[in-house]
Amino acid sequence: MAYTHNCSMITVLLSLLVFATFMTTYAAGNFYQNFDITWGDGRAKILDNGQLLTLSLDKASGSGFQSKNEYLFGNIDMQLKLVPGNSAGTVTAYYLSSKGSNWDEIDFEFLGNVSGEPYTLHTNVFCQGKGNREQQFHLWFDPTADFHTYSILWNPQRIVFSVDGTPIREFKNMESKGVAFPKNQPMRIYSSLWNADDWATRGGLVKTDWTNAPFTASYRNFNAETTSSNAWFTQQLDSTSQQRLSEVQKNYMIYNYCTDIKRFPQGLPTECTAS
Repeated sequence: MAYTHNCSMITVLLSLLVFATFMTTYAAGNFYQNFDITWGDGRAKILDNGQLLTLSLDKASGSGFQSKNEYLFGNIDMQLKLVPGNSAGTVTAYYLSSKGSNWDEIDFEFLGNVSGEPYTLHTNVFCQGKGNREQQFHLWFDPTADFHTYSILWNPQRIVFSVDGTPIREFKNMESKGVAFPKNQPMRIYSSLWNADDWATRGGLVKTDWTNAPFTASYRNFNAETTSSNAWFTQQLDSTSQQRLSEVQKNYMIYNYCTDIKRFPQGLPTECTAS
C-alpha cells in the first residue's frame, strides 16, 4: 500500500510539474499578462485569449503598446506580420528603450513601401542618448504574408539582431575602445504603428494612401529569457552564425553607417574600425 501511495504522489507531482511548465510557457506569450496598450483609442486590440495583439493605423491616429516589465539584458523574441499591400508611409516600430535624456535603445523599425516593393528593415542602437548607428536591410521573404520571428539578444558582451534565427547584425561591447554600450539602464519593450510619410518611404517622396486604411500589423508568440544563469547571458556567435551573418549583410544590407564616408568626413565611428 505504501508503494501504491508513493506512486500516486509521484504521479500527482509530475502532473503538477507539467502543468506549471505549461503555464510558464503560456504566460510567456500572453499579451494580457505581459503588455499594456498605451495609446490608440481602441485601435490596438488583444485577441484570442491573449495570444494575439494587433495594432492599427488610420488617418486620425496610430496605436502602440509597451511591456509591463523592464529588462536589464535578455533574449527576446516576437513574431510579427506586417501591414500588407500598399504600406508606403507607415512605420511599424518594435524596440527596447529606457527613459530620460540619456536613454538607451535597441531598434527594429519596418518602413512600409508601395505594393510589390520590399519593406526596409531599419536597425539602430542608442547608448546614453546617442544613436546614428543605422543599418538597413531588405528581407529575403515577404514579411506581410505570414508571421516571422524578430529577436534581440542583449547581454553584457553584445547585441545581436536576428530574423527567424538568422543573425543580421551584431553590436559588440567595445567600452575598452571608448565606445558606450547599453548595460546599466533597464528597458521596456515598445511597439507602435504610425504614419511617417514625411520620411519613411523614399525619403518622404511616397505618401500614405489613406484609401487603404486601416493599416494593421499583428503580433504573437512573445518570449523573453531574462535569467542570467542561462546560456544566452554569455552567448556569442559561433562560426556557422558568423557565416550566416556575413551572407545576410553581403546580400541584403542596403545601408551601413560604418561605410558612409560622406556622412563621417572626419573619420568613421570608433566601433566601425576597432577590431
